[in-house]
Amino acid sequence: MTYGTFDLLHTGHINLLRRAKEYGDYLIVAISSDEFNALKDKKAYYTFEQRKAILEAIRYVDEVIPENTWEQKVEDVQNHTVDVFVMGDDWKGEFDFLKEHCEVVYLPRTVGISTTKIKSDLNLANNG
Repeated sequence: MTYGTFDLLHTGHINLLRRAKEYGDYLIVAISSDEFNALKDKKAYYTFEQRKAILEAIRYVDEVIPENTWEQKVEDVQNHTVDVFVMGDDWKGEFDFLKEHCEVVYLPRTVGISTTKIKSDLNLANNG
């Protein structure tokens, strides 16, 4: 299982999903709902339903569920009998509380790419 917004899908996302899938035979991806993004003061370019459809089309992803709160992770892990929880290493240590429920793995990020960088580059290109 992994979590994220997965907006403006890029090679870093694909690398994370591919590597996460290598830890098991069924990958669940929880993506931030539009309402949860609003609570985090975060605005995705694509709606939840659009991001869900994109992720469902990726061969590494078996199921997509909504992330509605920060607190739902323990319940998700238990309800979906998750063996391994995977996140990018920019979150290292943040989800260690899940170790009593499953293995927690932090994977290195893909160097040179992020949604934040893409948005910044697009803003520069359009305003430059």
